[in-house]
Amino acid sequence: MYESLFTPIRINTLEVRNRIAYPSLGLLYSYDGTLNQRYHDFYVERARGGAGIVTIGPVGIDFIGSGGVPISLDNDDAIPQFKRLADDIRSHGASPWVQLYHAGAYAFSFLLKGEKPVAPSAVYSKFKKETPRELGIDEIKQLQEAFVRAAERAKEAGIDGVEIIGSAGYLITQFLSPVTNKRTDEYGGSLENRLRFPVEIIQSMRARLGASYPLGIRMAGNDFVPGSNTDRETPLFAQAYERAGIDVINVTGGWHETRVPQITREMPRGGFAYLALNIKRAVSVPVMASNRIPDPDTAERIIRDGVADMVNLGRVLIADPEWPNKVREGRAAEVRPCVACGQGCMDELFSARPVMCIANPMAGFEGERAIIPTNHPKKIMVIGAGPGGLEAAVTASQRGHAVTLYEKSGDIGGQLHIAGAPPHKQELWEIIRYYRAMLRALPIALHLNTEATAETVAAERPDHVIVAEGAEPFVPKIDGIDGPGVVSAWTVLREDPMIGRRVAVIGGGAVGIETAQFIAAKGTISPEVLEFLFLRDAEPVERIRELATRGSKEVTIFEMLPKIGKDIGRSTRWVVMADVERDGITVIKNAKVLSVKDGKVTYEHNGATESVQFDTVVTAIGSKPVKAVSSLIGNTGVPFTVIGDGVQPGKINDAIHGGFLAATGLT
Repeated sequence: MYESLFTPIRINTLEVRNRIAYPSLGLLYSYDGTLNQRYHDFYVERARGGAGIVTIGPVGIDFIGSGGVPISLDNDDAIPQFKRLADDIRSHGASPWVQLYHAGAYAFSFLLKGEKPVAPSAVYSKFKKETPRELGIDEIKQLQEAFVRAAERAKEAGIDGVEIIGSAGYLITQFLSPVTNKRTDEYGGSLENRLRFPVEIIQSMRARLGASYPLGIRMAGNDFVPGSNTDRETPLFAQAYERAGIDVINVTGGWHETRVPQITREMPRGGFAYLALNIKRAVSVPVMASNRIPDPDTAERIIRDGVADMVNLGRVLIADPEWPNKVREGRAAEVRPCVACGQGCMDELFSARPVMCIANPMAGFEGERAIIPTNHPKKIMVIGAGPGGLEAAVTASQRGHAVTLYEKSGDIGGQLHIAGAPPHKQELWEIIRYYRAMLRALPIALHLNTEATAETVAAERPDHVIVAEGAEPFVPKIDGIDGPGVVSAWTVLREDPMIGRRVAVIGGGAVGIETAQFIAAKGTISPEVLEFLFLRDAEPVERIRELATRGSKEVTIFEMLPKIGKDIGRSTRWVVMADVERDGITVIKNAKVLSVKDGKVTYEHNGATESVQFDTVVTAIGSKPVKAVSSLIGNTGVPFTVIGDGVQPGKINDAIHGGFLAATGLT
């Protein structure tokens, strides 16, 4: 079914078994630059899962460029570690590559032991909030040599190919961009001069590694930074790279500081494939497409339609390293999804913590978490088919236990139905899709519309019960909260009831903001109508933008704290805040709501009491655990474990990881 995706491809003299690459992504599994066992286990699992290329990295070429954070090939002592990993990746049929990296102005200065980040010019970095030191000519030559020496070490370690990172706003991109390169010597000014730094690196690598050794570069298809390079200039870069000796070009989006979402769910699936096609038209070497290619249909279409020759599945293979094998074997429905949330990967990385995945409890824990078949099968009852209960049921069944799953509603998924309702969050429903497939594939007895109680437990006498009752909305003590015209955010997102034109949302956390966005989107034009109006020149562009962002509702968020969205991750918060402003949602901060009686919101704000009339009031002030079963089950004498929101309201990863650990902990 996916013939194009699983057709081998040749890069220089290297044959790769399919068109799927795991690209270099920061993982932060060590803090000293060493390729430790945790890295080893992670990469080998992606090779075992069926990827054609597994790229190790980012791999630093020197201390200042990496700040000691990424793994490094800056000395010969690292070669044995890379050789062992390369051999193990290759033993599973994948091709091991490394990506060589220098952050330039993006380096973490607090890790540089008194040194400053370096860059082509001393231009203030909006991303790192500091000004780097300008490189001298001798230092430029030393850095070029460091790139080449790291590549030689990679070849000596048995690595099949080397990729240079020339994207994301890192050092090479800083040389290429007129925004960050203000030099007046041979490395600045004209496009040819700005290209000189990477071109000379490539030429030296080609000369010293030999004509047959595969070389690649990851480049930005468009910087998406005002005043920087666009997709008009980038084909010229690609042509220069090919002339210098590059064998494959990996095309991604913009810099870390761009205000265009790069990997989050706001970007459509395959949204940057057009950037790869733009480069493919300009060169004759293979081209890789990147960013938000989560499903096999999108991946296959990119290859089949000639948009690119390979696809990068980065966070997708973090979520499920078995993606290639499952798709090839006709089990695509059983792929554990990447939902483009950024919570387990980018949010963790930006907080200087190791990468994991909210939907895959084994990602990053390959050496310590495993689904081990039990020698003592037990009768396991799971109460609640939200994400935690579903993961517990699936994992327990995979271990060989006899599992019965009870859900009081008519469908599985729990709060995932609510969480996926706001704009751009429908990817979360893919988690439900995955668990539906696993319930079909495993011998799990599912009882919907069945409320399990302590009496049910006592009657069935299972060997162990996993209680995943979830949470319910918290109702604050506010005058009029139980009156007409007041509904909870959960009700709005789950049932989509008719509401008035002027809407107040009480609570500016993630749920409150997403509910406000859900309401504000009502009455806006659909993507299909937008396309029609744009392509037919039916309305001016600014009017189309207005129709896409201004609907039939006027929404106001009331928040007690000085900021809204404090519980939203760093990688997505800026996107959400921009969308709130774009959609015309009014935000009143430092506002303590006293009453919502008869739709009049009365609140304290800056020492004064104010009132505003609304048609509908929506409460989004949090949730509390449901303990209907857990508070009584102890009387049955049956061993039990409470997981997820039943312990304390948390995030999706708390539920899924908790369900996994509860099931693997069964003895």
